[in-house]
Amino acid sequence: MSDGKVSIYGCDISSEPVKAKKNIGYLPEIPPVYPDMRVKEYLSFCAGLKRVPMAKKSSEIKRVMELLKITDVKDKLIKNLSKGYKQRVGFAQALLGNPKFLILDEPTVGLDPNQVVEVRQIIKDLKKEHSVIFSSHILSEVSAVCDRVVIINKGDIKAIDTIENLEKSLGGDLFLNVKIKGSRAAASNIIELAKGVKEIEKIDAEGNDFFNFRVKLDGDGGDAKNEIMTEMIRHNIQISEIFTEKPDLESVFMELINNNTKKSGIEELFDEIKAETDAAADSEKEGEE
Repeated sequence: MSDGKVSIYGCDISSEPVKAKKNIGYLPEIPPVYPDMRVKEYLSFCAGLKRVPMAKKSSEIKRVMELLKITDVKDKLIKNLSKGYKQRVGFAQALLGNPKFLILDEPTVGLDPNQVVEVRQIIKDLKKEHSVIFSSHILSEVSAVCDRVVIINKGDIKAIDTIENLEKSLGGDLFLNVKIKGSRAAASNIIELAKGVKEIEKIDAEGNDFFNFRVKLDGDGGDAKNEIMTEMIRHNIQISEIFTEKPDLESVFMELINNNTKKSGIEELFDEIKAETDAAADSEKEGEE
């Protein structure tokens, strides 16, 4: 595909570029900040570029600073801020003008754990009122903040769906991992007889009567976990650890990129986005009328 039409919230980006771009806020991997400018000064400059009306400029800058919690550093030079605060300033410029769509590219790369948690929460708050497109190679981040996923490999769209549906579609087995202290034979018998257990795939001995069981479950396993725990306690077998292991987004990603079959085309993505934006634009026009 080498041509086509792009419409942003009902505005053709070719015939109405300024109007279309007003609906987009963009934060690249490296925040587009000017280090020798002060935070408020920089946001004022960005508001001018985005053509925020002069009468609303001051209140709009105050709104995004409060939302991103950067009011306390508004008079500081950007070059003297921590990476986390620079990221927040980048978020603030993306939000100026209250765009309908936010495009965030690797927004948590290089941040410390506390800053990552803060940025995640900001994104979760933003998606209540904005459509957020979040690009990342860190799949745990995607799982933490996204509702819907597009998996792309070498320019091909491999899948478009919710995380839950993608994990279910993998078709992988569900496993139960059980670590016990006690009789291996008794524990094996309890596990094998539990409803929902397909088989014991592996048993590892750790010494001192500790054993790790990897158990393949039938379907979702039903009440296998509760039954195994109840019977282990009844037979005085100590459970040190028990947890369910299911396919995650990383498993789905690896399965799809190693599969040469293209799961869905670029046309499907365009159709879905167009349908959503057209519906939103129609809804806004009805509200104005």
